[in-house]
Amino acid sequence: MGFGGISIWQLLIILVVVLLIFGSGKLKSLGSDLGSSIKGFKKAVKDEDSKEKED
Repeated sequence: MGFGGISIWQLLIILVVVLLIFGSGKLKSLGSDLGSSIKGFKKAVKDEDSKEKED
């Protein structure tokens, strides 16, 4: 058994299907967009915490 009842083979099949549907270029840009948005969120939370400490 793998993650939550999903075996490693099922995860690989899902990965292949996603790659076929979206293509590697689209997934690469999606990953970079997601990473930059997470970075921005973390920065905003950090800035908000530092503002609260100043008050």
